[in-house]
Amino acid sequence: MGREINKLSARKVQSLAPVGRHSDGGGLYLVVDKNGSKRWVFLYKRGGRTSEMGLGGLHSVPLARAREFAAECRGLLADGKDPIAHRRTSRAAQFGVPTFGDFADQFVEDMSPQWANAKHIAQWKMTLKEYAAPLRPKALSEIDTNDVLAVLKPIWTKKAETAGRVRGRIERVLDAAKVKGYRSGENPARWRGHLDHLLPKRSKLSRGHFAAMPYADVPAFIARLREAPSMASLALEFAILTAGRTTEVLQARWAEFDLKDTVWTVPAERMKAKRSHRVPLATRPLAILRELSTFRDALPKSPYVFRGNKPATPLSNMALLMLLRRLGVEDTTVHGFRSSFRDWCGNETHFPREIAEAALAHAVGDKTEQAYRRSDALAKRRELMDAWAAFCGAEKSRSI
Repeated sequence: MGREINKLSARKVQSLAPVGRHSDGGGLYLVVDKNGSKRWVFLYKRGGRTSEMGLGGLHSVPLARAREFAAECRGLLADGKDPIAHRRTSRAAQFGVPTFGDFADQFVEDMSPQWANAKHIAQWKMTLKEYAAPLRPKALSEIDTNDVLAVLKPIWTKKAETAGRVRGRIERVLDAAKVKGYRSGENPARWRGHLDHLLPKRSKLSRGHFAAMPYADVPAFIARLREAPSMASLALEFAILTAGRTTEVLQARWAEFDLKDTVWTVPAERMKAKRSHRVPLATRPLAILRELSTFRDALPKSPYVFRGNKPATPLSNMALLMLLRRLGVEDTTVHGFRSSFRDWCGNETHFPREIAEAALAHAVGDKTEQAYRRSDALAKRRELMDAWAAFCGAEKSRSI
């Protein structure tokens, strides 16, 4: 290529610390990542486009072997061949290394008897075929961190929960490939100590273990709910506006409501913390209750506000989840709307943290502090829930 090669020494390769590419010449570079890991790449131009070909990490590919790889690549280019395309089509077969796609499909088939749940198996197959599609034609030995990032980055913030599952499944497949002898070195899909340095932590994307809708999107979502009138849509809107837990809302009984004083008292036995919880009702939740009360008179009596198909049973959790899916909301859970509410409280209001946490029926402070805090701040929480309902654009009534 008419360029100086073999610029680096084995000692320098080990001691290099600055983040970035370090040239050995002839298109071979040692890349030092932000987390300190080192890997080899071969850069070349073909058809006016620059391509980067991963050659493996320094821990598994020493300097001499990296130079051999680079020389092979230069030879392919001289013959008019694309090194990346050539490797994909020939190297896996030559060394008996299966592609990610073939190995992943076999892995799912082998693990299926252990999983037993047909839905779980289908989800594995779907994510490894659709989301991990860019990895499928690659030999298992060739997959590096950049390949994994290319899969995860497009969905990491938009579909946080799905992205987390995809990453974990890729990691398991690559771990199995290492056990089989098809890979060596660190797993490029590993989170702790690796991808956590390159991607934002999921705790910043969704609170707890429940995927949450950004609070700015909630008003538009509630408007959509009102275009799909049903018992499930009323229950979901009520849950959002009261920031209640799913089971608290779905198992709500008429006897728990004081419509005159506009308060819903959830008894202790139905609360997670086993303490009764009073919920101030804004205008729209009250309107929902009054609609359902009128609707109730035309049907056999049920103790439940959000009744199921049978009077003696409440609406099921699955009904709300299926409603979300019918509306095309894939990466939000019903419980996650509590997180949306909490983020809105913290970012958009001046209500004290204690009021926001009390609205979610969370205990604040240690046991001594809780013992002295005898009031549940109902009046202040009423102001908060009215503000939340106003933010959600929840004044307009509708019928089912």
